[in-house]
Amino acid sequence: MDIVELSRLQFAYTAMIHFLFVPLTLGLSFILAIMESVYVMTGKQVYRDMTRFWGKLFGINFALGVTTGLAMEFQFGTNWSYYSHYVGDIFGAPLAIEALMAFFLESTLVGLFFFGWDRMSKVKHLAVTWLMALATNLSALWILVANGWMQYPIGSEFNIETMRMELTSFAEVLLNPVAQVKFVHTVSAGYVTGAMFVLAISSWYLLKGRDLAFARRSFAIASAFGLAGALSVIVLGDESGYELGDVQKVKLAAIEAEWETHPAPAAFTLFGLPNQETRSTDYAVRIPAVMGLIATRSIDQQVDGFDRILEQNLQRIIRGQEAYQLMTRIRAGDRDEQVRSRFEELRDDLGYGLLLSVYAEDVAKATDAELAAAVEASIPRVWPLFWVFRIMVACGFLMLVIFAFAFWHSARRTPDKPRWLLRLALFSLPLPWIASEAGWFVAEYGRQPWAIGEILPTALAVSSLTAGEVLGTLAAIVVLYSIFLIIEVWLMVRFARKGPSSLHTGRYDLETGKLQEV
Repeated sequence: MDIVELSRLQFAYTAMIHFLFVPLTLGLSFILAIMESVYVMTGKQVYRDMTRFWGKLFGINFALGVTTGLAMEFQFGTNWSYYSHYVGDIFGAPLAIEALMAFFLESTLVGLFFFGWDRMSKVKHLAVTWLMALATNLSALWILVANGWMQYPIGSEFNIETMRMELTSFAEVLLNPVAQVKFVHTVSAGYVTGAMFVLAISSWYLLKGRDLAFARRSFAIASAFGLAGALSVIVLGDESGYELGDVQKVKLAAIEAEWETHPAPAAFTLFGLPNQETRSTDYAVRIPAVMGLIATRSIDQQVDGFDRILEQNLQRIIRGQEAYQLMTRIRAGDRDEQVRSRFEELRDDLGYGLLLSVYAEDVAKATDAELAAAVEASIPRVWPLFWVFRIMVACGFLMLVIFAFAFWHSARRTPDKPRWLLRLALFSLPLPWIASEAGWFVAEYGRQPWAIGEILPTALAVSSLTAGEVLGTLAAIVVLYSIFLIIEVWLMVRFARKGPSSLHTGRYDLETGKLQEV
């Protein structure tokens, strides 16, 4: 593996481990706000203890999430220095706003949440809890604005004098349609994660026959919140598919293994074995018209397949080749206005010229073989995206079914939930994390070969390091982050086993939820 692959692997491992903590923080923060709201409205001690108990697990997760997130930003400078130079003026802005406006606010409110129980009135503490939940989601907004710009870089332009991307419209960056869809889809996935976490642990208590009043109420809140979250994820995932069809056609084609452009409306490939060498999908099982409806919201618009996309990419690479040559002349001091005017016409294709530079020793004299290599590299490997996307979707629909059954039994107020349902909920605990990690894999791997979509190839974004240096830091991060993950799991299991009884010495009345001393 060369420095590019090692740097990608290091960042991927860091991001994937970090994102094990993020969705639970997003989801639990709102569940805590709901539980405390019920406590303030009813005055029942059980809801106060529910808020404090699940809040304790929230705090453990939050602390380790912050710890694992710090190294990610440092990697932009250590492993991706040219990326930072090239797009730092734009990419750095939402990250700075996230730290100054959202993270500091979130951290302050987390402190008030834990240490303010006996120092503030019930209403004031409830306000803190709701603000903490909103700040947590605000933090996610700015991170996803930055990531959305990487996927669909609008509101910026290339400055040939500084050889950097520069911001032209902050409003366009903030209101980027990809960023907005990613934000609502991601936070909804976080709500599902928090709900499944509470539902699974509550199911364990019910299976053990302990802390029944606490577990039944936690189960009911988690089932309702989770059902709403799961439905939101599916609806917003559909909206995300529509955005892909509009602005990220390569990723959509890879997810669906669309090798050819078929007559509208395109079919959805439910199952198959994508073969990139033969440009076909073996044993394909297709549902007519569904893909066309998802990607275009119509029955008469085509979904571009790789046959059309690769032809378009070839033309863009040829135009990018010319743009690269013109840029070189201008940088060398050529003041010819026609040269400058022609470069402005081809500016949008410069990224494809940079992609060609990865495969051609001399971009101006690129051979047919080098052009063909650049064209082939302009799309990602298909089979990982095809299968990981379907794993994500399968997990989402399975969780929807679980939440629906759980909500049904909670709404009927049956005191004894079916044991098969409790076991299913318990063993489904990993599902939201599998779905979330799969979703991020599709988002980031599907953007390849670009660090910034159609602007900066990943191969040019790395720092001038040796493979040995990156391998050393990768090994250190793997060891350190594995330790963090082990600590998280150990603490969560330890405190979950203790249960709410660690907060008091009494027990709750099953009907009223009032605490009775024993």
